[in-house]
Amino acid sequence: MAVMLYDRATLEQAEDRLAPYGMRSAQSRGRRYPEEEHPLRTRYQRDRDRVVHSSSFRRLEYKTQVFVNHEGDNYRTRLTHSLEAAQIGRTVARTLGLNEDLTETLVLGHDLGHTPFGHSGEKAMDELMRDHGGFEHNRQTLRILELLERRYPEFPGLNLTWEVREGIIKHQPESDARAPAEYAPGEAPTLEAQLVDFVDEIAYNNHDIDDGLTSGLITVEQIRSVRLFREAHDAVSGRGLEDDRLVRHQVVRHIIDRCTRALLAATLAQLADARVGCVPDVRQAGRRLVGYDPEMAAMVRELKDFLYRNMYRHYRVVRMGDKAGRILRDLFGVYAGEPLQLPPRHQARIPQEGIHRVVCDYLAGMTDRFALDEHRKLFDPLVRV
Repeated sequence: MAVMLYDRATLEQAEDRLAPYGMRSAQSRGRRYPEEEHPLRTRYQRDRDRVVHSSSFRRLEYKTQVFVNHEGDNYRTRLTHSLEAAQIGRTVARTLGLNEDLTETLVLGHDLGHTPFGHSGEKAMDELMRDHGGFEHNRQTLRILELLERRYPEFPGLNLTWEVREGIIKHQPESDARAPAEYAPGEAPTLEAQLVDFVDEIAYNNHDIDDGLTSGLITVEQIRSVRLFREAHDAVSGRGLEDDRLVRHQVVRHIIDRCTRALLAATLAQLADARVGCVPDVRQAGRRLVGYDPEMAAMVRELKDFLYRNMYRHYRVVRMGDKAGRILRDLFGVYAGEPLQLPPRHQARIPQEGIHRVVCDYLAGMTDRFALDEHRKLFDPLVRV
């Protein structure tokens, strides 16, 4: 039997099996700082590994999805959410004939710029930075990848490929027109990047259902008002399962599968309608080509509206969010008022970046528990600094 080494060249040749509109790693526009190619890994595999090995990725383990870390060990964090979304992304990319490695890299990296304490933290940070350039987590993610992560002596950031950086800043449709000049504003990104918002949404909608039911913030009776949940619950309940936990897990599994299949069917139809035959066709289509049909889009909106009203605006979640805002405002004021309280490596960036952006970067990089510990050290007179 012949043996074979599957090196980078072999892996790049294997990408010829992708659909014509799938992004080939060998056709990448490359990196900002030239590097010798790795002998075993494609460009996007290398990008994925750089994201996974980054400090910012590890810190996602202790960043809020909905529940602050100390609320319980079984709730999703930014890290587990990113892993779950990436698996959905790989399935969709594989089925559409897209580049799985590029898709996985984008999904694993898309939340790196989130502050501690979830969307409440981002809202507070944007308010604090209103007069200093603002804050938005996708821009912060790009800033992390291009500048803040320091792992190589030759260049700042992770020096990822152009397609990954473009996909990070443009994975949301409204970002296409206002992307930085370097990232082809006005053009749609690759299909792999267009997938990110949808697989992210599939993951967080369904896992928020799971966490919401587990925590008691919502009940089955309440969420049965949502068609997508009700139809899944009816299908699972007809199997005679008596364990509520099994029923819950099977319902979530059912909804994920249904949303994924609907996304695949509608996207294939839109690709055929647009007569897309290559990646440039995707970029010049004049519209996004990944999405749901109108019926599924309406059902997903109904589910999101329910979760917003009944879970994200639940008084316990609102209390956590309000507390998060106070903590970040307190810390921001202390560091901006006396920069010498920042670690030396952050102080060193103040002349180039300005005190407010440096404080913003420092706070945005914190985990929930680090921010809580810092707050205790700085505001509790009985805690050692």
